[in-house]
Amino acid sequence: MVFNENPISKSYFKNAWLCIFVAQLEIMSEKVRVRFAPSPTGPLHIGGVRTALFNYLFAKKHGGDFILRIEDTDQNRYVEGAEQYIIDALNWCGIHFDEGIGKDGGFGPYRQSERKSMYKKYADDLIASDKAYYAFDTAESLDAHRKEHEEKGKTFIYNWHNRLKLDNSLSLMPEEVKERLANGDDYVIRFLTPPDEILHLDDLIRGSIKIDTNVLDDKVLFKSDGMPTYHLANIVDDHLMEISHVIRGEEWLPSLALHKQLYDALGWTAPHFAHLPLIMKPVGKGKLSKRDGEKMGFPVFPLSWNESEGYKEAGYFPETVINFLALLGWNPGTEQELFSLEELVKAFSLERVNKSGARFDPEKTKWYNQHYLQETDNAKLAIKFLPTVKQHTNIESKVNLEYVTKVVSLIKERAVFVSDFWNLSDYFFVAPTEYNAKAAKKQWKDDTASIMNDLVSVLEPIEDFSSENSEAVVKAWIGEKELSFGKVMPPLRLFLVGDMKGPHIFDIMAMIGKEESIARIETALDRLG
Repeated sequence: MVFNENPISKSYFKNAWLCIFVAQLEIMSEKVRVRFAPSPTGPLHIGGVRTALFNYLFAKKHGGDFILRIEDTDQNRYVEGAEQYIIDALNWCGIHFDEGIGKDGGFGPYRQSERKSMYKKYADDLIASDKAYYAFDTAESLDAHRKEHEEKGKTFIYNWHNRLKLDNSLSLMPEEVKERLANGDDYVIRFLTPPDEILHLDDLIRGSIKIDTNVLDDKVLFKSDGMPTYHLANIVDDHLMEISHVIRGEEWLPSLALHKQLYDALGWTAPHFAHLPLIMKPVGKGKLSKRDGEKMGFPVFPLSWNESEGYKEAGYFPETVINFLALLGWNPGTEQELFSLEELVKAFSLERVNKSGARFDPEKTKWYNQHYLQETDNAKLAIKFLPTVKQHTNIESKVNLEYVTKVVSLIKERAVFVSDFWNLSDYFFVAPTEYNAKAAKKQWKDDTASIMNDLVSVLEPIEDFSSENSEAVVKAWIGEKELSFGKVMPPLRLFLVGDMKGPHIFDIMAMIGKEESIARIETALDRLG
């Protein structure tokens, strides 16, 4: 079968389970080594974090190694600080690499810019075996060819169709090629894609793929600045680092044909490939982007970068990020949604990674964060909350860790983030200065002032002002006076809190104390009356 359009859009997948079964048998008999190889061209997108996570889970599931390699061959796009950002982001998420920058496992260096001396040899080997060729075309001449094709409604592709008409070592005499190289003319080295062949490729997620080489272009492997392109450096590094499985994003699927051909051309055994599905926008079509986060108010980076807030700074737990990313494109085959990292390692398999894109759900990430907040020790949450408390009060009894921890224990079930704590608990630290107008209108009756004044008389003699004892005394008084709870409890909450919110009212009274409780009742009587 021959395709004449985009190779991936026309490829089809067959016998996926057979490919996966065979691959699993091979996994069992070889050392698993995987790598995450980002470029330091900016912050690490959560799509990249998910790729790192899936590599990590796969490696740990099979007792293998997870390697971080920095692919910085494109020096024009290098961004200062991006490399450290990548390392910090992975560490914050708990995705710790076994080998990489600062962790030499015998396969370093782990920056491609520090390995550039080794790539030229392999480019020369490809030239010598007639698998690649020199191309002297200028940027201007290539632009002219592209415009000419566009005017005819065609797409310019540098390959078998026109390479003999272009400025390269295939169209020039050998003597002229030697002379131009000796003169120092700018050149690139292109891969010589064979025509009229059908490539049979295997992907652990997508199954078998067939691609017609006639639709492929002769990719540049080595640039005139002495640096390899991603394609050559990637293949050489994966081979020399003994990478067994390449698990990467779907955007690299169109490169699979070239990479497999390069392995074959160099006489190497190719690793197993697995291409992960895209993370899609919450609404509409297309891949999740920074702009989607800005428009809808959620992070797309693990840590803050310039003006963009990260998940860490937005108040998310690293466990939250790991959990929701794991279930974007992978499912465990059960109803389980909450996983620790250790549970993910045990459950993860490439067989259960989906082919189709996974839609990102900002609300679901909040659901995960609320769960992990509830699971976090109250004292740890109190330490995070304490600086906020100190901004609003300097009362020593209210800013000590023991008191704040008790407050957290009472209000955290209603919170999604630690940043929610103040609005949920401000009345524990400062008396209300305003009262919810709608609630005040509803709760203030003709007899409210009289009932609340009587309540003060009931509270004043109580010596044991614990929640349990105060509740028992007040409820006994309500029964003796044959009052309805609706005439006492809602106004009492409004007077103490300023609104109709908060945990058990007697827990609040026990926390703020008898004197403060009575003072707030009297203040509210004065202001609302």
